[in-house]
Amino acid sequence: MKRTFILLFLVTAVVAVLFMNASEPLAGYGVGDYAKDFKLPNTDGKTVTMSDYNDAKGFIIVFTCNTCPYANAYESRIIDLDKKYASKGFPVIAINPNDVSQQPGDTMDEMKKRAKNKGYTFPYLRDDSQQVTKAFGATKTPHVYVLNKEAAGKYKVEFIGAIDDSPNDPSDVSERYVEDAINAISAGSSPAITEKRAIGCTIKWKS
Repeated sequence: MKRTFILLFLVTAVVAVLFMNASEPLAGYGVGDYAKDFKLPNTDGKTVTMSDYNDAKGFIIVFTCNTCPYANAYESRIIDLDKKYASKGFPVIAINPNDVSQQPGDTMDEMKKRAKNKGYTFPYLRDDSQQVTKAFGATKTPHVYVLNKEAAGKYKVEFIGAIDDSPNDPSDVSERYVEDAINAISAGSSPAITEKRAIGCTIKWKS
């Protein structure tokens, strides 16, 4: 009886590990790594790559979505980041990674409606395969990666994590991690803070 229980426990554990590995993201990029370019569909019907931005000095890559309350709370701040930094060479590229079978509100049609209604000034891309999201290692919405374009095709990861220190209320923000990182890079320095745990909803992975 004891051997049967142990065997059953081991089989259950193996199945759980296999299921977890099938649904969880890869380790992804760390600070100092170089991100690979990607090609994803935008809400305007075109595709977007980082190499499209010839004059970019870097990027604010934001994994976000329509349906997460945290993403919604940060939406105006993401719009403001693009308005403030795109002209300085650091545009926002937003990517929606959620599995639409779990979150029907994150389909491309719903993304098009939101981008239009909210007046997005940046691309809003769908990662249906979730391969780009896994390559970056994003786990939350929103989850931000600040990239420094060192040369053509060389996008160094300088910051990973949260936009600021107040997920719910913009009026309570005291530390602006993304802005500080971009300001440091623009001044030729490394960010003082390179990682801050992203606060948000877990990405809905395909099983």
